[in-house]
Amino acid sequence: MTQPPPPLWTHDEAARATGGRADGAWTASGVSIDSRTVAPGDLFVALKGPSFDGHDYVAAALEAGTAAAMVHRVPAGVDPARLLVVADTLEALQALGRHARARATNARVAGVTGSVGKTGTKEMLTLALSALGSTHATRGNLNNHWGVPLTLARMPADTAFAVIEMGMNHAGEIAVLTRQVRPHVAVITAIASAHMAFFASEAAIADAKAEILEGVEPGGVAVLPRDSRHFRRLARAARAAGVGRTMGFGAHAEADARLLDLASDPGHQRVFMVCDGAPLGYPLGLDGRHWALNSLAVVAALRALVLPGTDVMPAVAALGRMAPLKGRGERREIPMQGGRVRLIDESYNASPVAVTAALETLALARPGPGGRRVAVLGDMLELGPDGAALHAGLAASVLEHGVDLVHTAGPLMAHLHQALPTGRRGAHAPTSAALAPLVTASTRPGDVVMVKGSLGSRMSLVVGALLALAQADARAEDEPAA
Repeated sequence: MTQPPPPLWTHDEAARATGGRADGAWTASGVSIDSRTVAPGDLFVALKGPSFDGHDYVAAALEAGTAAAMVHRVPAGVDPARLLVVADTLEALQALGRHARARATNARVAGVTGSVGKTGTKEMLTLALSALGSTHATRGNLNNHWGVPLTLARMPADTAFAVIEMGMNHAGEIAVLTRQVRPHVAVITAIASAHMAFFASEAAIADAKAEILEGVEPGGVAVLPRDSRHFRRLARAARAAGVGRTMGFGAHAEADARLLDLASDPGHQRVFMVCDGAPLGYPLGLDGRHWALNSLAVVAALRALVLPGTDVMPAVAALGRMAPLKGRGERREIPMQGGRVRLIDESYNASPVAVTAALETLALARPGPGGRRVAVLGDMLELGPDGAALHAGLAASVLEHGVDLVHTAGPLMAHLHQALPTGRRGAHAPTSAALAPLVTASTRPGDVVMVKGSLGSRMSLVVGALLALAQADARAEDEPAA
């Protein structure tokens, strides 16, 4: 008979970890900071933010079946036996995470950051490691000052591998996170012009990303982008942090994990590479050179994480099962009268390097009869004073990758609209909501449509409008003839 897993937290262990007080006995099977998504058995942590206070939702969380709530003030009318009272709930959540990291004595931990590609790389590495043992990882993009300690606090003591994503938009943020994570391997996927509104230069972004190296465990490994012009800066930071070894990944001749060749088809590709002198070929269930390059970082991290003599091939082979993430390359087939439209949903986020990579992926797509390669682009945000020029500069990439038509939304993307040759200009609108009907009106069977923009540009509205084409077409077929 299968034994149930041990509780994630008992009242006494959580109290010891946080320095708090628990007057009642309880066990928790999970940890949550959102009363809307709590599950029965969770420990609900009542965080206080600039526009909300989780203490206002403690009673509702307890009624939903949570085991207990962590609070720094006792709400009226709740059972004190189901509370863990601490001095400050954010600091206590961090303490809970540090304790969970310390008790997982056998866990091999990877930390992942980068200007672009960190969530996809985290997901690839998680999928690969799951073929070798129990693997705990960041859910979605919970990578900030709340998400990282929450992820750690959710980590079971018997975890074999952990993959923790760390994000930032200001200097100093990752330094705090990585000291909680204490990774054995730190991966920096890329340095690019993202969050330039908060940094004086791209080199300053590199320095902020390099903060992840400050928490690497003694003898640990840094996996760094060898093709980046900031590689040597990152490598110096690794040496200064006392990292045991630096591995570069990319197409560069001196990369430790080096790309040799790609065999690409829409929806998948086969990667040929060499890692530490050993040739390797493997399937990747995604297309696009940027995914292939980041998979090299995954292979390098695998080699660094596993014990000597471990066969990593089951983990590498698992990359063939990797599927596009929602809003990050997810593909949909949309039936419409006369054929189909293929949608590539890249609407979650954008930066100049990420848009260029998405255009390259669009170039690999094969339109149907009479179809076109169509890009629908929304503003890339947080680029600082160079934002207008960076948007206009995408015109060269549009032409290089043979994109037939570009629709744009937002005041910054207006600069790209003006920079494009007349024949490549589609519709332009001030917002994604205004652009959506213009895009659907011009879409025709056979088109491959790629939608991308920063999250704040709300390009998901365009995605929704395109998906609704199938429903509209179905309703039209159901209407009786006049």
